[in-house]
Amino acid sequence: MEKTLWVLLDDRRGSVGQAKGIIEALGDRLVVVEKQIIYNKWASLPNWIRGRSLMGVNTKKSDNLSEPYPDIVLSTSRRTLSVARHIRKKSQKFTKIVQLMYPSEGVGLKDVEFFIVPEHDDKAKQNHSKAVVITGAPTKIFKEKIPEIARQWESVFAHLPRPWISVIVGGAIKGKAWPEKEAEELLYHIKNIQEKIGGSILITTSRRTGEKPQNIIMEGIKDIPKYTYVWGENKENPIMGFYACADIIIATADSVSMCCEACGTGHPVLLYKGLNWLPKKHMRFAQSLIKEGYAQDVCSPDSLHFKPKKTLNPAIQIAKKILETVK
Repeated sequence: MEKTLWVLLDDRRGSVGQAKGIIEALGDRLVVVEKQIIYNKWASLPNWIRGRSLMGVNTKKSDNLSEPYPDIVLSTSRRTLSVARHIRKKSQKFTKIVQLMYPSEGVGLKDVEFFIVPEHDDKAKQNHSKAVVITGAPTKIFKEKIPEIARQWESVFAHLPRPWISVIVGGAIKGKAWPEKEAEELLYHIKNIQEKIGGSILITTSRRTGEKPQNIIMEGIKDIPKYTYVWGENKENPIMGFYACADIIIATADSVSMCCEACGTGHPVLLYKGLNWLPKKHMRFAQSLIKEGYAQDVCSPDSLHFKPKKTLNPAIQIAKKILETVK
């Protein structure tokens, strides 16, 4: 009989994106059912109050969570863990739980088969007996699919001279505005690389970049051949094309997901860590990508000679562990 996995999806876009990567990595080896969870006003209560219940869930608007229960459930956020524990309780502990990232204060870990934690996170979490440690975060970028994606986008950029330098710009971290001096420093590295190798720039900003830093960068590259996508612009987001078609990628190290996506392409990735901007946790993340050969520091004197030792997508590692769990 085929094994079944329920994936609990809520309003956390980052977690949903990671879950989608895991689903893709599983392929058809499990029957995967996506369950959309809609919350009510009680969802913000801590897990030690919500426990193994549907407290905080709008059961009328959410997908059906009644039996037959699955062999395994993937909880994708803190809030979905209480839902997963409820499912396990109702299944008479038949259903196993996999938790994406460490749950708040460790509440509910005794019901979890294993949880996934990045190596740049707290060491105590990594050393937990139920921890599965990964580099970065799972994504929907798989190297073997890059050529197909590139074919879909190459005609869009065909008028631009090569090499194509994709620039993925993040910005503010935890509500703290991205400093203009950081945008100026990033601009320096973009222009320095383009002057050395020629070609064109494929650049996208994010909702966290900020208007002034964004204007600094865009004004600075106005005379360089380019294709731009400003956050919120009314056209198709070309970021997948930027990843797939790049000859080299420059990415700011504030976004774990963007950097992991870039490192999943197989293309050379240069990380901009900044002057004094990244928190320690993000800096550890960037350093881990560099140490393991997925990326190089854009400031490195040999950055233009960098070739990745391997490609990154922890979704494959997580999918393998899930399959082992339901054997």
